[in-house]
Amino acid sequence: MAIHSVSEVNHFIKGMLDAEGSLQRIMVRGEISNFKTYRSGHCYFTLKDADAALKCVMFRSRAQYLSFVPQDGQQVVASGSISVYERDGVYQLYVNSLAPEGQGQLALALRQLRARLEAEGLFADEHKRPLPRFPKRIGVVTSLSGAVLRDIYHVGKRRNPAVQLVLFPVQVQGEGSAEEIAAAIRYFNRHYPVDVLIVGRGGGSMEDLWSFNEECVVRAIFASRIPVISAVGHETDFTLADEVSDVRAATPSQAAELAVPDRQEVLQHVLSLRTRLQQARQHGISLRRERLRHATERPFLQRPELLLATRVQALDLLAERLKRAAAVAADGKRKQLETTLDRLELLNPVRVLRRGYAVVEKDGHPLVRIAEAAVGDELSLRLADGRIEAKVRKIEGGTGYAKEKGTKL
Repeated sequence: MAIHSVSEVNHFIKGMLDAEGSLQRIMVRGEISNFKTYRSGHCYFTLKDADAALKCVMFRSRAQYLSFVPQDGQQVVASGSISVYERDGVYQLYVNSLAPEGQGQLALALRQLRARLEAEGLFADEHKRPLPRFPKRIGVVTSLSGAVLRDIYHVGKRRNPAVQLVLFPVQVQGEGSAEEIAAAIRYFNRHYPVDVLIVGRGGGSMEDLWSFNEECVVRAIFASRIPVISAVGHETDFTLADEVSDVRAATPSQAAELAVPDRQEVLQHVLSLRTRLQQARQHGISLRRERLRHATERPFLQRPELLLATRVQALDLLAERLKRAAAVAADGKRKQLETTLDRLELLNPVRVLRRGYAVVEKDGHPLVRIAEAAVGDELSLRLADGRIEAKVRKIEGGTGYAKEKGTKL
């Protein structure tokens, strides 16, 4: 018998397993044990049941799209392929997708993912964009088969036969469907721009709609530069794709109604606007015509000289009033001036001198008391019509002392 190396044996077994088609797309149910995420982003864990265990690895390229945080003890369904890790001679499941099993586990995964994405702001209203008013081309991301595409087509064409519908067919459930949906959204944005995108599918269970809860789909919708209408399931169904989309439609038919304006409604609206414009124009013309008629019937416009005569008469009246006011003002000023002059005349010292009085000055200063003069002083007497120079020979009266050359009298 031939002797083989360990490497040859492991390589041979790996080839056998890789060639077995049933092992390349396999789904395995089990309980998570020893789940670890390394710095590389790769995840290693074990799936086990009551009687056996299966080693599993999920590489970063797949693990980054996990919609929940795997924990030991969780029941999950893993899909992927069975192969051999030749270095250790260990066969293991290379996991492509991992989902909690059962409604409770799915709901937990959904809550965890929603909380994480909401914290990043992916569902904030400030990121929502308005739909175009009159789209010419609409992209549709859904399954090629089924009622969804038919409903969107019939409703869209009924509302506006001229609108162009462009389909990017995808799987809407099952393994790899989320990646297909996300890739279709990115394709429209990068290579085939349209005015609006409809992304959706028909109704179903939570598991059936799960692709529209996957993180890769949510992020593709959020990153889309094209406004997105989510049309997943029926009115009671709700997914993360609905929350991140710009508009959520209860059904695919409603999505088509939101995306495609009804041609007849638009035409009726245009006709209504035209009628209102004509009515407004006619009303404006009638109003201005009536104003013109009233204006032309006024006497001043029929005989413009009347308007001028009225202004001339008003001007004459104003001039007369101004003249009278000026006269009254002048007379008042004259009387005020005479009164002032009379008052000044009363205060005029010359008037007192005319009555026989005189102002006695010594050295240019008026004398008020006898004590301010002395015998021998030279004084000046101012009379009404001139001055008299005099010399003091004698002083009588007063309570002070008269001085003569510094001698007491």
